[in-house]
Amino acid sequence: MRNVQNLSDPAVIKEILSRHGFTFSKKLGQNFLINPSVCPRIAEMGNAAPGFGVIEIGPGIGVLTNELCLRAEKVVTIELDRRLLPILSETLSEHRNLKIVNADILEVDLKKLISEEFGGLKVAICANLPYYITSPVVMKLLEDRLPIETVTTMVQSEAAQRLCAPVGSRNAGAVTVAVNYYSEARRLFNVSRGSFMPSPKVDSAVIQLSIRKNTPEAANEKLFFRIVRGIFTQRRKTVLNALSGSMNISKTDAERVLSAAGTESSLRPEQLSMEQLFELCEAYEKLAGG
Repeated sequence: MRNVQNLSDPAVIKEILSRHGFTFSKKLGQNFLINPSVCPRIAEMGNAAPGFGVIEIGPGIGVLTNELCLRAEKVVTIELDRRLLPILSETLSEHRNLKIVNADILEVDLKKLISEEFGGLKVAICANLPYYITSPVVMKLLEDRLPIETVTTMVQSEAAQRLCAPVGSRNAGAVTVAVNYYSEARRLFNVSRGSFMPSPKVDSAVIQLSIRKNTPEAANEKLFFRIVRGIFTQRRKTVLNALSGSMNISKTDAERVLSAAGTESSLRPEQLSMEQLFELCEAYEKLAGG
């Protein structure tokens, strides 16, 4: 069994990948985490511990997976690229509490997986997400209302700023509102681009989403997120123009909605607090027919 710690050595990695005929896929956004000091921190802060099962998304060559297996009761790691399966079988062969699943995370029935694989265990998710798919994966994990404690994931530094921003701040967007609706988000620590192979052009950060047991009260959740997505696609406009344009109502009707919600029409969408967004949704449903 090859010492997993050697997987922080670029020469060792290149030898393994070459032997398996593996080349990095730009399409899949493959940047493997190899920094030996980062993975233990993610595992420990990400609830890899006795009494926990962990779902890992995107194991790469298995450096983080190893740390998770050393700490958690059971680990299920989900990898899209079938070319990595023989590599993972080699680098992680010593672990008996590991299951490797070859699948697209966006198509996996995670509730079923959790039920079948983690009976009686608390569940956490750890991931090193390709930058191009960060938002879709995060939203799936939140919207599926999974029985999980936390999502601890590596994302692009700019994405971390957006995901962890307070609602009502300059960096807030529609995804910020959704993240805050379902969880409490915090930035754990930064990770330099040199911690990956190949090295990306930007730095990263590890964030953690602690899942809310009870989400805030939106009277009409579907309408709430429809309005949020709509107005934030026109975030450079005033909330009056954004609401009118995105919801296809007249400015007169939009003004009536905003007045009923107690919201100034000259504000920008990112200036609205969560409570103001709830009130806007409620007023819209009453005055514009939902």
